Amino acid sequence: MEQPQAAVISERSVTFGIIAGEASGDILGAGLIQSLRKRYPKARFVGIGGDEMIAEGFHSLVPMERLSVMGLVEVLGRIRELFSIRARLVNYFFATPPDVVIGIDSPDFTLAIERRCREAGIPSVHYVSPSVWAWRQKRIFKIAKSVDLMLTLLPFEARFYEEHQVPVAFVGHPLADRIPLAPETGKARKELGLDDSAPLLAMLPGSRAGEVERLGTLFLEAARWIQAKRPDVQLVIPCVNREREQQVRELIEALDVKLQVTIVRGRSREVMAASDVVLLASGTATLEAMLLKKPMVVGYRLSNVSWALLSRLVKVPHVSLPNLLARQPLVPELLQDDATPESLGAAVLERMENQQERDRLVQAFTEIHHILKQDADEKAARAISALVEERAH
Repeated sequence: MEQPQAAVISERSVTFGIIAGEASGDILGAGLIQSLRKRYPKARFVGIGGDEMIAEGFHSLVPMERLSVMGLVEVLGRIRELFSIRARLVNYFFATPPDVVIGIDSPDFTLAIERRCREAGIPSVHYVSPSVWAWRQKRIFKIAKSVDLMLTLLPFEARFYEEHQVPVAFVGHPLADRIPLAPETGKARKELGLDDSAPLLAMLPGSRAGEVERLGTLFLEAARWIQAKRPDVQLVIPCVNREREQQVRELIEALDVKLQVTIVRGRSREVMAASDVVLLASGTATLEAMLLKKPMVVGYRLSNVSWALLSRLVKVPHVSLPNLLARQPLVPELLQDDATPESLGAAVLERMENQQERDRLVQAFTEIHHILKQDADEKAARAISALVEERAH
C-alpha cells in the first residue's frame, strides 16, 4: 500500500532521542530517520545507533556494539557496563531533553530508559513490540507505564495493546516493503549457480551455535530421508558466518551416510527465494519465507527442561509467524518429540509434490503480504510526528 509523500511539518529544530541495540534496530532506525527528516529538515538525532543510522546523520553517544550481547552468561559478565551506559543515556536526556525518546526493540535495555524519560515528562515511543502477547503477558503493565506509544510490526500485536488500553499504531513490517510481491525463483537460482530444473530444499537450522547444534543433524537426517524417496532433490544450507559454516560441515561429516549439500555463506533470503520448500527453525526466517511465498515446514527442539518451562509460559496456539498472522495452521509446526527425520521429511515432500496446496499457500501468503506492506518507515514517522506535534501544542 503506497503512502503519500511526507510534507515538511516544521522548520523548527526538533530533537529525536533514539536507542537501537542491535543490527536489525539499526536498519529500522536508519529508515525512520530518513522519513522523520522529510517532516523535520532541521531535526537532530542522538542516542545509540549503528553504522546505518550514523550514515543518516545520527550522533551515537556510545558504540552500538557495546549493547549487542547475546546469552545469559555474556549479559552477566557485562551487566555493570550496561547499567553504566543506561545511566549515562538517561542523564544525557535529562540534561538536554529531546522532544521524544524512541527505543527500537532491545526491550530489556530500552524500556527502562523510556520509563525514566516518561516519568520526567519526555514523551516515549517503543518501536517493535516484545513478544508480550505470547508469554510473560504481565509485562504489559510495565510497558503501559513506560510508553506513550507502541509501534508494532504485526497487526495481532496491535490488537493485544488495544485490549489493554495502551496507545498503539500498527505500522507494517519493513521486510514486506522490501521483498517483492512476486518471488523471482529462477533469477535467484541463476545468481547462486544452482540447477534450475531440479527441486530444491532450503534448510535453515538457525543462526546461533546452540540452534545449529540442536537442529542441524535433525534437518540433515530429514534431508537424507527425503533423498531416499526423491534422489533428484537439491539440498542447500545458508550459513550466517564462517563459524556456522564450519559447524554445519562438521555435522555433515559426522553422518554415517554423506550427503551432497551446497553450503552458501550468508544470502539466506536468496537461498529461500531459489527454493521449492524451506525447512527451518521458528523465528523471523518464517516471515521471510512467507513473504517469498515459499511452502515451509517448521521444526524445533529445546532441551527438555527449557521445553517444560516454555510450554507452560507460552499463551499462543502457534509458534510460527505465518500461522499467527493467518490465525490458522497454514504451516506445519513439528516441535520437540514430534520433530523427527521421518515426520519432517514427509511434511517437506507433501509440500514439494502437492501443487494444489502450493497454490493455496501462495494465495494466502500474498494476502498477508499485502496486509504487512504498509511503508513502515513512513507510517512510523507519521505516528511519531503526531505525538511530537500533540505535545508541542
